[in-house]
Amino acid sequence: MAGLGKFLLITGIIIAGTGAVLLLFRNGIPFLGKLPGDFVIRRKNFTFYFPLATSIILSIVLSLIFYFSGRK
Repeated sequence: MAGLGKFLLITGIIIAGTGAVLLLFRNGIPFLGKLPGDFVIRRKNFTFYFPLATSIILSIVLSLIFYFSGRK
């Protein structure tokens, strides 16, 4: 049961930290969603948004975080 408590505590800290970052950037994080590889198609009544470059960068960052946190 101690492992579950530790997991829940760490998860709560991560969620609280994410919330704090989102409060600091009320209009969104400045560089996310506006990278050169993010596709936006606008028509009269339709907008399609595909954040390819943002997804790749977030995937790399999260992979590095989990890799280094798993090595402990």
